[in-house]
Parts: sequence; C-alpha cells; structure tokens
Amino acid sequence: MSTPASTTKPLSLGVIFLTLYIDLIGFSIFFPLGPELLRYYIAHEPADGLFAALFAQLQSIAHTTEVPEMATAALFAGLLGSVYSFMQFIFSPVWGARSDRLGRRPVLLLTIAGNAFSFLLLVCSGSFTVFLISRVLGGIMGGNLAVAVAAVADVTTRENRAKGMGLVGAAFALGFLTGPAIGGLTAHLNLLETWPGLARFGFHPFSAAALIGLALCVVNLAWVAARFRETLPADRRGAGITLRERNPLRALLTLPDRTIRRANVVGFLVVFGFSFFETIIAFFTADKLGYTPRNLTVVFVYLGVVSILTQGVLVRRFVPRIGEKRASLFGIGLMAAALAALGWAIGVAQSPAWMFVALTFCSVGSGFANVGLSSLISLYAPPEEQGKVTGIYRSLGFLARACSPALAGVMFFQVGGTVTFVFAGAFLALPLALGLALPQPHK
Repeated sequence: MSTPASTTKPLSLGVIFLTLYIDLIGFSIFFPLGPELLRYYIAHEPADGLFAALFAQLQSIAHTTEVPEMATAALFAGLLGSVYSFMQFIFSPVWGARSDRLGRRPVLLLTIAGNAFSFLLLVCSGSFTVFLISRVLGGIMGGNLAVAVAAVADVTTRENRAKGMGLVGAAFALGFLTGPAIGGLTAHLNLLETWPGLARFGFHPFSAAALIGLALCVVNLAWVAARFRETLPADRRGAGITLRERNPLRALLTLPDRTIRRANVVGFLVVFGFSFFETIIAFFTADKLGYTPRNLTVVFVYLGVVSILTQGVLVRRFVPRIGEKRASLFGIGLMAAALAALGWAIGVAQSPAWMFVALTFCSVGSGFANVGLSSLISLYAPPEEQGKVTGIYRSLGFLARACSPALAGVMFFQVGGTVTFVFAGAFLALPLALGLALPQPHK
C-alpha cells in the first residue's frame, strides 16, 4: 500500500501545481490590457448596448474624482476582476464539497474543461457581452482552486502540510507573474492584421492572449486525464453539500468549529487589506513616479520572483520549524509595516529604491501569511471535509478581492495613495489581533 502512495504523490502534486498555475493565469492575463480593452469596446460596441449602459455608470462615478479618465479605467478593470472573483466566491465551496463526495479527479476534469471553454469564448469575444460571459464562466470554473488545495492536503502529511501549501503559494505567484506577462507581451499581436476574416468569428486584437490560455488549459486537461490519480479514497469521502451550505457565508456561520470560523475571518481580513495594494499600485506609481506599463511590468516581475522564492524556498524550510501560527502572525505583521512603508516610499520620498525595499518585505510577509493560514485551515479541518472547509476559506478570499477594489479605489482618488496605503497597513492590525487567539494545531 505504501509504494503506490509514494509514487502517486509527486504526480498528483505536479498536476495540481499546473492546475493552480493556469487558473491564476486566467485570472490575471488581462490585467495589463484593461485600458486597451476599454478603448476597444468604446469604439466597437453599439450605443444602446450593455457596454454603453455600463460605461455610462462608470463615468458618472468617475466624474466625482479629480482625474475622471484614470478613474474610469480603474473602475472598469476593477469591475472585471470583481466579477471573476465573485463567481469564485460563490462556487469555491460548491466544488470543494462536491469533491469531498465524488473525489478530486472528476471535479478537476469538469472544471478544467469548463475553464478551457471560457478561454474559447475569450478568443471569440469581439462582443463585450461574450467577453463578460467568458469572465463569469471562468470565475465559476476557477472555483476549483479549493479542490486543488484539498488534493494537496490529501497527499501530504500533517507535518509536511506547510511544504505542500508552499507549493500552492509558488503556483499562485508564478501564475500572477505569467498571466500579466502573457497579456502584455501579446498586446500588440493582433491576429486580425494577418487574417482579417477571423473577425466574423468574433476574434479581436487581444485574441492571441486568450489562445495561449486556451492551449494551456487543453494541456492541463490532457495531463489530468492521463496522469492524475485520485487522491481521496472512497472510504474517506463525506456527504454532499446541502442547499443551505451553498451560501459560503451561511456555510461559514454554521461550521461547528469556532477555531475554523476565526481562522476564516482572519484570512478574509488579510486578503481584504492586501488587495488595496493590488488595486492601486499601478495608479500610485504612475502618479508619483511617472511609471509606464513597462516600468510596472518590472515591478510585478520582481514581486513574482520574490514571492516564488519566499513560498517555494523560505516558507517550506522555516514554517515547519516555527509553526503555522507564528508564520501567519509574522507574515501579517510584516505586511502591515511594509504597506505603510510603501505609502511613504512612493508618496513622500518618491524613491524607487525604497519602494523596492518595501515591496520585498511586503512580498515575503504575504508569502508567510498565505501559507501559514492555508496550512492552519487544512490542519484544523477533518479529513472528510477538506474540500468543503478549504472551499469556504478560498471563497472568502475571493469575496475580499471582489469587495476591496471599490473601497481602495475611492480612497485613492479622494485622499491619495499615501493615506490609502497607511490605512491598509493599519487595517491589518485587526486580523493580527484576531490571529493571536488561534491555537497551534496538533500534528
């Protein structure tokens, strides 16, 4: 019995890594293309269509700020990200709990196939309505992150759980690094210039990026079908999700374990605070440092490299030594200080050098906090409910990412980036205080 298990683990973890990696590419691939997409749909959508109505609403909000054009672009990009994250919020616990009942493999196959179809729609999304449908479907299928993380828990021991979650974090970081890079590098690769007839099928100037995402999904689907062996034995499967438990907030409130509920709240607050950085860093650096999209690409590449090294190397070595709780608190505290320091470095000192110092500590803190909290949630959860509990945790993180951009954007355009970053750092004191009461899990 032990020999097959040992053979299965590396194969399963490799497939899981690829699944997480591609999901995060799908989420982030259009990050650098937001302004270009906005200009494209302004020029090509009918005046009485869905996009025109939505754009008018965004403009009415943006005109309350001092820089309405920049605010409109920010609101449009934030809306697209929020739609994707909100769908993940709704469906993460559904897919997670379903995998507890049916096994991880069939749910992964279904959702990866659905994700591939969402990329196919993106390829042919010359219409904004089709584009929006593709993002909704991508978010629904992207809820399978909870299934992949639960599978990591299936194939790692309690002692090595943090190392497995470090692999998850590295996949996240690499996906966030690769997605924007693909979007940026293919921004000027317009397939219609070579094959104008593709326009009749809905191809648009940004279809090349979507085609790469589609190809990656097809590879992932084939790899899962051929190499992924079920990680959840039949005798460890639990009951299916109830109708009431499909509401992630209700599912959280009905969890019998108070410790799991508290850890989920801590995770939600951490993501909510950190999302301020993700939302406004591009506009803050453009305003104070004169950064162009190329300069910002360097920032994200640097963050990605530091994050990969942190979660793939530092976390895997140090979290088993210091414990998941201490790692989480250390990471949250470091993030809080680093966000406030970023506000000073960019807004007051206007120093790229000090900004990169603060970015380093912010990325390291984020790595320790994310892996520590993910490991705690997994260790607190019973084996037969790994998918359900992990789904709730991931779902709340997606909800935080869906809600945070609105507050961060309003604050940035009303009181400036320095105050907004300092507020985000101070806000993280709340999850830090709540996290002090979390117990160190037994192993």
